[in-house]
Amino acid sequence: IIRSLVRHLAFETLPDYSNYTVPTKSAMTIYSVVCMVMNDNNHLAQTHISTKIALQEKGMRSLSGLYLKRQKAKDPIVKASMKAEAARALWNLAKNNTKTCKSITESKALVCFAMLLEKSKGEVQYNSAMAVMEIAAVAERNADFRRSAFKTNSPTAKVLVDQIVRIVQEEDSESQLLSSCIRSIGCLARTFHARETTIIPPLVKHLDHRELSVSREAAIALSKFACSENYLHMEHSRAIIESSSAPYLVQLVYFGELAQIPALILLCHLALHVADSEAFSKAEALPALDWASKQVTFIHGPVLENLLPEAKTRLQVYQSRGYHGFH
Repeated sequence: IIRSLVRHLAFETLPDYSNYTVPTKSAMTIYSVVCMVMNDNNHLAQTHISTKIALQEKGMRSLSGLYLKRQKAKDPIVKASMKAEAARALWNLAKNNTKTCKSITESKALVCFAMLLEKSKGEVQYNSAMAVMEIAAVAERNADFRRSAFKTNSPTAKVLVDQIVRIVQEEDSESQLLSSCIRSIGCLARTFHARETTIIPPLVKHLDHRELSVSREAAIALSKFACSENYLHMEHSRAIIESSSAPYLVQLVYFGELAQIPALILLCHLALHVADSEAFSKAEALPALDWASKQVTFIHGPVLENLLPEAKTRLQVYQSRGYHGFH
């Protein structure tokens, strides 16, 4: 069933989706990934053969040509609807299911999702983003799957992540689509190197988003970069505080409603790891932590019960000693 759904996604999305391997070149585009085994002099024949092989695996040897003709004859709206439903099905199948996610990634669906995120709009794009989000959520919980599906030298994973980041960077991204992409980045926080500087600034920018639901997702995602469980938490915390996050976080702690607790958690992580930054004193972060420590709804939370007092104490120590600036 996974192969069948991916075939619907790949049809007229990839030039050839059933028979390619991933090259090891460092500089890759989506098209260089999906066209890597295309024969420039025999494009139509290669597409026909590869499609026929895929159909034979389903026991439909005699229907391959008819399948292509029928698919090509369909109205663009119908084809878009089919892609949207295929992406929705993969989204639902991927939820909390490592085995299914492995099948999806092994079927080369990630490169399909990358192209649909780039070229499609509306339901097709959104459902693709949600499917990627569910796969990323499984990768966050399963280290083996994360290393295999999103390994750092994978061109396919790179083009997919590039498209997610592009959506996060765009000013006019629709909020639901934006939230799903932000959540995907958070789930994959452990896969990013410290030198990947394009990830943090757009997430910080969305702490000041007009919709608090987006600000909430941004704070949660950034906390996954800054928490102690992330091996590079010191480097990421430094990048977050240098991206002028402190004023946004202080404002959210006071007035952020549904984003209050995620913002407070992130502010605490930053205070623990980079308390020597003068950004905290400029943003008056310590008074915000002091205020939060007196709010019953904050101090009895499972995460903040210990995190908040530790962060407050650490920031007090640095500011009382006059530690301003980086050392």
